[in-house]
Amino acid sequence: MALQVTQNKGTVYLEGRINSTTARLFIIHAEHFVDKLKNIKINIDKVKEIDRDGIEAIKTVWSIALKRNKKFAVTGFGCKEIYDHFENQFIA
Repeated sequence: MALQVTQNKGTVYLEGRINSTTARLFIIHAEHFVDKLKNIKINIDKVKEIDRDGIEAIKTVWSIALKRNKKFAVTGFGCKEIYDHFENQFIA
């Protein structure tokens, strides 16, 4: 499965893989939701795989949200690699 991006009640749901093939698609969709929504909440319950390009895509969306003064959150029990990467960003 590639990547499906949907939105419901202010939450952006991802399903599939975020990798070098799908990262740009994710950024394009997510940037649209950054403009449309008050804050960005991404649910990764159904993310099966993420590679370095996928992590970079999430970081890009996070940066876009911050520049536009939007709160950004990742929720769900999807790929552990996402949490591992961002947890290390905040450890002093």
